[in-house]
Amino acid sequence: MKLTYAEAGVDIDKKSDAIESLVKVLGFSRKGVGNRIDMHGGYAGFIEFGSYALGMATDGVGTKLMIADAMHKWDTVGIDCVAMNANDLVCVGAEPLAFVDYIAIDKPDVVIAGQIGIGLAKGAELANVSLVGGEFAILPDMITGFDLAGTCLGWIKKSKLITGKKCAPGDIIIGLRSSGIHSNGLSLARKVLEVNEIKYDEDFSEFGRSIGLELLEPTRIYVKEILNLVKTCQVHGIAHITGSGLRNFIRLQPDVEFRIEDPFEPQPIFSVLQDLGNISEKEMYQTFNMGMGMAVIVPEKSAKKALELLNKSVEAKIVGKVYKGKGACNSHIGVEYHRY
Repeated sequence: MKLTYAEAGVDIDKKSDAIESLVKVLGFSRKGVGNRIDMHGGYAGFIEFGSYALGMATDGVGTKLMIADAMHKWDTVGIDCVAMNANDLVCVGAEPLAFVDYIAIDKPDVVIAGQIGIGLAKGAELANVSLVGGEFAILPDMITGFDLAGTCLGWIKKSKLITGKKCAPGDIIIGLRSSGIHSNGLSLARKVLEVNEIKYDEDFSEFGRSIGLELLEPTRIYVKEILNLVKTCQVHGIAHITGSGLRNFIRLQPDVEFRIEDPFEPQPIFSVLQDLGNISEKEMYQTFNMGMGMAVIVPEKSAKKALELLNKSVEAKIVGKVYKGKGACNSHIGVEYHRY
């Protein structure tokens, strides 16, 4: 049996259809200060604020929380929550400023709340954002367990926005190493373990720890690296490789081909899941980050300097190039995608 993300309950194409149905009726924008800035794709929304653009991103941790529950370990999911939002904001070069969280839980639990707080505080430190508030909702008739989400505010000069429109044939794609599975594809990962009757506390020699702890490895936060990069190098586009995997490139610029030619070697967690679930290469690269959590697209003349800067704090390398065409592909294994 070949497992897929759709069979695990998450159909990426149907998700895209639902998003399109939602977005097409969300046309209102206030007049004056706060007027919406329209950008194709993107990972956050922005409004005009004088010569600046204020941006907001919102996201949650997803079913990684179910693994935290199973392991009775909740002190890292707050890092994931900050990461998923701050990493989205920085994709246009914006600096994250402030963060609010939303916790919905079936009943108050001081241990869970305290551990979530530890992670949120650490994530805020790593992203250099102020934690300015949040909401703790008790919803016994709606929630079993808890859900964690957040919203991040950031800013950038309008003239400095990196939208992806400048991505052009000849540009170089530099990948930044992920810390592991991050916070996407966990529904498929959980399904793989369920089908194989593997418990989260089962140790794997590939990781040197339990598979549950491996899956809980926090999402890497790339804010400091990206902000340092855009201050000194010309950058045409930035892609946060989250849900939909390589398809995330398409949202930057639909009229070129982003070709991955020398990908990172995926961490062992990905090969373990692929083998256990008999998952195809195409499915893996459109569900997981496969070792690359963020990518920057730079003109060829900036590639050397960009690599030198990035490699001071994170593993980075040239993984591909932009060509004439459409879509995104991994030529190394012969898979391609034409829709976000």
